[in-house]
Amino acid sequence: MGMKNIKLTVAYDGTNYHGFQEQRGTGLATVQEVLEAALSKVANETVQVIGAGRTDAGVHARGQVVNFRSTNWPVPTEKIHLAVNSLLPDDIAVIKAEEVPLDFHARFSATAKTYRYSIYNHRVMSPLHRLYAYHEPRPLDIEAMRQAAQYLLGTHDFKSFQAQGTPVKDTVRTIYRAELVSEPPLIHLYLRGNGFLYNMVRIITGTLLDVGKGKKFPPEMKSIIEARNRTRAGTTVPPHGLCLMEVEY
Repeated sequence: MGMKNIKLTVAYDGTNYHGFQEQRGTGLATVQEVLEAALSKVANETVQVIGAGRTDAGVHARGQVVNFRSTNWPVPTEKIHLAVNSLLPDDIAVIKAEEVPLDFHARFSATAKTYRYSIYNHRVMSPLHRLYAYHEPRPLDIEAMRQAAQYLLGTHDFKSFQAQGTPVKDTVRTIYRAELVSEPPLIHLYLRGNGFLYNMVRIITGTLLDVGKGKKFPPEMKSIIEARNRTRAGTTVPPHGLCLMEVEY
């Protein structure tokens, strides 16, 4: 049969998982381990997947992408989602399966990713949104936040927006889209870029919230980026408002 490289688009509710990436020996459930267990059952052999990104504990995904290789994969590609989803819990689903060239790599072949961070901007938090949006009870100046977000566009060193102590040499990334979409009481921040640093979206969101509350002014975003200093940016907002929307190749 020969070797096949199969690409899956996966959606999940990250609430009950300790992130996407498997963590050997910790005993903590991860999306990757649950997915691999289902795939291995279908394949009747051990399947290991490569993920496009490592979402943290509590982070969700609509369009996470993984790939895996198999020599004697028993199910037709167009039926994979049915076979695998019947073995997966309700909070993980394979949306799409496709055969890709052998050199396709879910992480290294990616050209862009889109993340969305959702803020529930109302005095009282909705119980229905508590797992998917961050509660900000104070009124926000969305126009000021929009102005500040424009400074993120283009290629910059985003060191100010990286969790401290992350061992990454190159902190330069390119942001193609930085848009705030208002659907009261929800505010969604969409960030599309060629890559993201650890906690970058959550720190950017925390910084924009400071602008929305009047603690920082939009033009300060420029000096925060130029400072390349984490202490200049805002707080890291919690993971549950974050969703990996799409990975492009």
